[in-house]
Amino acid sequence: MFVTHSTVARWESASRLPDATMIVRLANLFGVDINSLFQLAAQSEESPNVIIVDDSKIILSDGLSVLGEVMPNATITGFIWPLEAIEYAKINRVALAILDIELGTASGLDLCKTLLEINPRTNIVFLTAYADYSLDAWKTEASGFMLKPLVIDDVKAQLKKLRYPFLWGLPDSYAPRLRS
Repeated sequence: MFVTHSTVARWESASRLPDATMIVRLANLFGVDINSLFQLAAQSEESPNVIIVDDSKIILSDGLSVLGEVMPNATITGFIWPLEAIEYAKINRVALAILDIELGTASGLDLCKTLLEINPRTNIVFLTAYADYSLDAWKTEASGFMLKPLVIDDVKAQLKKLRYPFLWGLPDSYAPRLRS
């Protein structure tokens, strides 16, 4: 297969995923249908890692509560400091990152780039109090943009628009709407 041990280790730790060509090769090697591989991945029992990064403790606390209500099966972690979020993302595969654009002296736009370098399949959604930032946010590879405060309906709407959808962190009653 011409794959290094470190590549296989990244697949096993879920920090990287094989590309489409490699998935076809793996399916052929193991004699399984490609759709079977994707169905197994979608049915994973693992809960997705979701992070929210905001330098306001009040916004962060409220955001954690909203996310917990919308995604009760997800592992949701909040960060005030971007560097802590980066260290977390290096160890844990982050499925969704909700980022404030202004993080004190740091930039959520820069944090977005770093998180995508760590894992290109991380869904990024920006959260800010300033609609003017939306143009800058769309220049990144973000999946979405929300205005503060974080509210349940906005989160649900954004989950339907993710570049890399995930179902396993959502309650069963919500998942069928995403599949259609």
